[in-house]
Amino acid sequence: QVQLVESGGGLVQAGGSLRISCAGSGRTLSRYAMGWFRQAPGKEREFVAAITCSGGRTAYADSVKGRFTISRDDAKNMVYLQMNSLKAEDTAVYYCAEDGTRTYSRRVYYTSNQYDSWGQGTQVTVSS
Repeated sequence: QVQLVESGGGLVQAGGSLRISCAGSGRTLSRYAMGWFRQAPGKEREFVAAITCSGGRTAYADSVKGRFTISRDDAKNMVYLQMNSLKAEDTAVYYCAEDGTRTYSRRVYYTSNQYDSWGQGTQVTVSS
C-alpha cells in the first residue's frame, strides 16, 4: 500500500505562484498514473490535473489550463503541481491521488473513483 503525503501549500496573493508536492512511500509511483484534485469548502472534490506513468501525457481541468502544470520525478518518487497566476477561486485543499490498479497505463484519468490511494491534502489559500 502506498502512502502519499502532500506539502507546499500555503497563503499566496492573487496572481502569485505556488508549487505543491506529493511524496510517495511504500511503493514506487513510476508505474502508475497520478492526479491532483481539490475541494473547496461546501463544494465537491474536483479534478485538477493528471499525468500518465511515463509523464508523456497530461490533462487539465479547463479552469486551470494554461496556469497549472503537473509533473513527476520518478527518481524521487514525487509528483508536483506548479500553480501560476493563482486566483481566489483556486482556494481549496489539494489532494494527490494514485491509480494503483493499472500499471503502465498510457491513459489519464479524470474522476476520483479511478484512483485508489489518496494523500491527506494540503491547503492552498489565495487572497484577493
